[in-house]
Amino acid sequence: MKNSKRKSMAEINVVPYIDVMLVLLVIFMITAPLLSQGVNVELPKAQAKALTQQREPIIVSINAQGEYFLNTFSSPDRPINQEILKSEVTKELSNAKQKNEARSVFVKGDKRVDYDKVMQAMVLLQQAGAESVGLITQDPS
Repeated sequence: MKNSKRKSMAEINVVPYIDVMLVLLVIFMITAPLLSQGVNVELPKAQAKALTQQREPIIVSINAQGEYFLNTFSSPDRPINQEILKSEVTKELSNAKQKNEARSVFVKGDKRVDYDKVMQAMVLLQQAGAESVGLITQDPS
């Protein structure tokens, strides 16, 4: 009888783990662009200092067709009418007041949209309780 001692194998095969990581990387690379929410708006260009925010601001977007979008709405990529816009902004601002938080309100209008649509949005935001409304522009550089 041979007295053979077996050495324990202390190696881990990492190839399956690398395969799984590569598959996950590909999945995240494909889905990451799909997760970005918002409306594609071509902003006018202006030089201004960037603002720092504590909490996500309320942003009303107006696309080239004059449709309104709200970033805090349940589906921010779906156009909404003026009544829904006003009621949702009123709700957001009243929630912020109850928590003693300052909530910024901005309008992001496409440069091809009628000025009248931007003004209507600003009037609706004022009626909803926004004390001041800012305009979002794109840096020319």
